[in-house]
Amino acid sequence: MSKKKDKQEAAKPAKAAGSDGHEQPVEAATQALEATAQPPAAEAPKADKAVPSARKKKMSRKEYEQELAKLNVELVKLLEWIKYKGLKVVVIFEGRDAAGKGGAIKTITAPLNPRYCRVVALGVPTEKEKTQWYFQRYVAHLPSVGELVLFDRSWYNRAGVEHVMGFCTEDEYREFLRSCPEFERMLVRSGIILIKYWFSVSDEEQERRFQARLNDPTKRWKLSPMDVQSRARWVEYSKAKDAMFASTDIKQAPWYVVNADDKRRARLNVIRHLLSMIPYEDLTPERIELPPRQPDGGYVRPPITDQTFVPEYY
Repeated sequence: MSKKKDKQEAAKPAKAAGSDGHEQPVEAATQALEATAQPPAAEAPKADKAVPSARKKKMSRKEYEQELAKLNVELVKLLEWIKYKGLKVVVIFEGRDAAGKGGAIKTITAPLNPRYCRVVALGVPTEKEKTQWYFQRYVAHLPSVGELVLFDRSWYNRAGVEHVMGFCTEDEYREFLRSCPEFERMLVRSGIILIKYWFSVSDEEQERRFQARLNDPTKRWKLSPMDVQSRARWVEYSKAKDAMFASTDIKQAPWYVVNADDKRRARLNVIRHLLSMIPYEDLTPERIELPPRQPDGGYVRPPITDQTFVPEYY
């Protein structure tokens, strides 16, 4: 199969979403994926090519975990600084299906305080939400002071999946391309730090990950009907991404492309870049000494038989 990553790397890409509102059985999705797994015709146009300057050897788990441990310390410092300075930070994760957005988000949030760092992953809009201003349901999840909010897909659904799959009208799509840059400039003027990432993956690597999801029951839920369609409509999604970038890659909120064929490198690279986007200082609390535990003073625990325990199967 010929390589097909993000066609306009320097320009950076964007992706569709899974909140389409059209459910299909898992069996149908599986059959459709297997049917579309044929090699493309030789003359098929290439699209969405990421920019690996050189093919690097896959990073070992040991090396990855060593680097991640150091970056985790910095992430904690960054969040403490966001809290201390009262910053409002939004990070958008978009990209091809199976590009590794969710894994990157989990890696970023793992060491952080969930009271100040939260993930927004909206599902299908309700009938009421469909009647609202398009950006309205996303505005409700924007950060307050001292918060870091990570959007696992975002308002860019309209530029990707909704446009390609026909879930919005042509007028709604064109209006989004016109209004989105102004909406984001308004967010930035209001004091929000807006950072946008597009995860770029080759078609060969996407195919490998799709097949892994088919073969692993614990990952099969990730394979939605829209994922299947993203393979069948690879070039259409690429064209939609190109149009989206042309309209929304603005000075106040540019797109940053992540080469995501190697998940470990992609996660480390995006964390390192995120840390570089917000100047911060080390506010790690001073080490404290724990006081001695209070003496029991004659306290007697109730009988252990009065409590209900989880069975110890392991």
